[in-house]
Amino acid sequence: MFFHDEEAVQSSCVPVLETMFTQDEIEELFSLINQPGSPGSGSQGSNRAGYSTSERRLRRMQSNRESARRSRWRKKRHLENLTNQVNRLRIENRELKNRLCLTMHQNLLLSVENQRLRSESVTLMAKLSELCGVLGNMISQ
Repeated sequence: MFFHDEEAVQSSCVPVLETMFTQDEIEELFSLINQPGSPGSGSQGSNRAGYSTSERRLRRMQSNRESARRSRWRKKRHLENLTNQVNRLRIENRELKNRLCLTMHQNLLLSVENQRLRSESVTLMAKLSELCGVLGNMISQ
């Protein structure tokens, strides 16, 4: 944000505060801009050159401060995005752990049921074999 006249600078107090200029820095910058040429210089051209240098310095300072402010803002947004991502990943991780725990519990229950059914199958096979033997004895008599 560059200023072209003193009135625009004086009427824009909020942007100056946003760029974190102190009141002393503002006054120092205005004094550099508004300084008349030195009494012995005798040339209007040298005054304009000094003014241009001061103005360039002021603009460069303002540009640097604005750039730093934008950089801080980008860094803050990036940190917020990373924080949000961490929170989402923690929630997702917790949900995955819960699903894993549930799946492992269901696996355990199914393993127990499977073992019970295998045992029952062995018992039933033994009974069937015994009944086949009895039936065979009855037929052969």
